[in-house]
Amino acid sequence: MNGLLSSLEEVDKLAAGIANGARPACDVMLCPPAPLLLAMRERIGEAAIAVGAQDCHMQDSGAHTGDVSAALIADLGCTAVIVGHSERRTDHGETDAMVLAKALAAHRAELTAIVCVGETEAERDAGKALEIVGHQVASSVPDGVTAANLVVAYEPVWAIGTGRTPTAEEIGEVHSFIRRQLMDRFSDGEQFRLLYGGSVKPANAA
Repeated sequence: MNGLLSSLEEVDKLAAGIANGARPACDVMLCPPAPLLLAMRERIGEAAIAVGAQDCHMQDSGAHTGDVSAALIADLGCTAVIVGHSERRTDHGETDAMVLAKALAAHRAELTAIVCVGETEAERDAGKALEIVGHQVASSVPDGVTAANLVVAYEPVWAIGTGRTPTAEEIGEVHSFIRRQLMDRFSDGEQFRLLYGGSVKPANAA
């Protein structure tokens, strides 16, 4: 829930840089808090920057004061939404079943679902990282999805906001495990995008 309208000045700089040819060797997406979505989308203009939301409700409509529907997110010009972030799972008690329902809601609104998975420090230390992540992928990723409308983000809980980061080998091991799961379930499983999140900063970003 970080960020204010004033922080969009940084978005202006990023958009201007990309518009002037400073295109990074990757696709760029920004996912601000819901109140900033429209303002950010308008500030980006025609720059090659996608905008996504940090969460959506699992139902398309209804009496859910304070929540944001996937349809509204799409209507604001967003193309994706994060579901199952570890802070949502921890702070709001979101289960794999709830994350699955949110991913389905995103797809009904023609949004790409960015499904987050990751183990806690205790689970990692107990040697259960792959078991936990595997269960989350199996239970949170809907059937029938494609590489065009679903992304899996590995975010080990113990690395978020702690300053502690996994090694490239640890990330690679989990990504390879997730890739095998996706290939077993989906014909285009090899094409799914896999992301990493957790204590990333300029000094350690590859």
